[in-house]
Amino acid sequence: MPRLAARAAKGGFAKVRPAFPAVTCTAQSDYLTGVRPSEHGIVGNGWYDRALSEVQFWKQSNRLVGAPKVWDRLHAVRPGLKVANLFWWYNMGTQADLAVTPRPVYRADGGKIFDIASYPQRLKPALKAALGEFPFHSFWGPRAGLPATQWIADCARWIEEHERPDLSLVYLPHLDYDLQRFGPADPRSDAARRQVDTLVCDLAEFLEARGVEVLLVSEYAITAVDRAVPLNRVLRAQGWLEIKDEVGSEVLDVMASRAFAVVDHQVAHVVVQDPALLAQVKAVLEATPGVAQVLDAEAQAAAGIRHVRSGDLVVVSDDHSWFSYPWWNDDAKAPDYARTVDIHRKPGYDPAELFVDPQISVPALKIAWFLLRKKLGFRALLEVIPLDASLVRGSHGRIPEDKLDWPVLVGAPGWQLPPEMASTDVCGWISGGLGG
Repeated sequence: MPRLAARAAKGGFAKVRPAFPAVTCTAQSDYLTGVRPSEHGIVGNGWYDRALSEVQFWKQSNRLVGAPKVWDRLHAVRPGLKVANLFWWYNMGTQADLAVTPRPVYRADGGKIFDIASYPQRLKPALKAALGEFPFHSFWGPRAGLPATQWIADCARWIEEHERPDLSLVYLPHLDYDLQRFGPADPRSDAARRQVDTLVCDLAEFLEARGVEVLLVSEYAITAVDRAVPLNRVLRAQGWLEIKDEVGSEVLDVMASRAFAVVDHQVAHVVVQDPALLAQVKAVLEATPGVAQVLDAEAQAAAGIRHVRSGDLVVVSDDHSWFSYPWWNDDAKAPDYARTVDIHRKPGYDPAELFVDPQISVPALKIAWFLLRKKLGFRALLEVIPLDASLVRGSHGRIPEDKLDWPVLVGAPGWQLPPEMASTDVCGWISGGLGG
């Protein structure tokens, strides 16, 4: 990434000790609040809601973040300051002055229309008129790629030209995709890095030409993995999962299970609803190949992740493993959503959604048949996602021992940055130049 390297050589440059877990929602919440998950409550991309008895993933309300954000700090000292939040997570119901975020329209007949949401509402039609529809299929799923990230960068340009915010927060997700699919050493990941090098630096130079000071920060590094660890199958083998039959499929009953895992890349929150089992569950998990650590309440508190949303145990993988969500032992009994892109219904993160099942001989024909049935008004599932977790070659979530695998922060020329900082220090660098 030569242009980013040149910027780092001219401006301040720091390594950032990753948020824990090193996943999108936690990292961004650390950066925007300056406190850890034990205070802001974002213990991962999802968690088990004990009151609802439901696993909740990829929710969007900013009110889930239980600590003041950088714009709250800035508005307190400069009430007229304008902040734009463009595609950072938890971007609905926010006190940021401008917000744009992905948000499908969910219809009563079960249909889903890909779209964005904005605040104020006038931004959405204006952006779509100027930039076209947001390419949602390239934001996540088998077609995830550059177009969505390019649209977000163009959105940032449009917001700068038409709204002139004092602070723009812009999330560019493209490097998540091929590095998870193929691993960080694959030539296709090199191509993705070159694409981001061009896109980010073009945007930075556009903003700098308009007098904007640019700070670049990454959330985590994706490292190579070669083993998926199905924690729920491990717990099922002990008789701790409750499985119910639904039209021939095996569905996890989280309300009745004595212990189950909410997996999130290389970290999992294990909920133990029978307190008498806690020590036994911990021992079984510690003996599971691919598990490096099992954190009880005391260890979670020391790691800054102890919260009502946390699992009774937090499990961390070793450096070449990650945690997959399935609990079924026979793929014929997998729930209907398992072979679809369904980030909300799956009780855990599923990176296999980045692939088309290689066992489908003609994927284009299957997709065309699905689209035809939908157009004719029939209910249909786009079942193209593989159940083979071994396809995944990159992951994140644990704190890597090698600092080359830590996030980076690149400041503007002349910034005096320390060689290392904590994820919670980033907030101060975002707000400091604006008097926060």
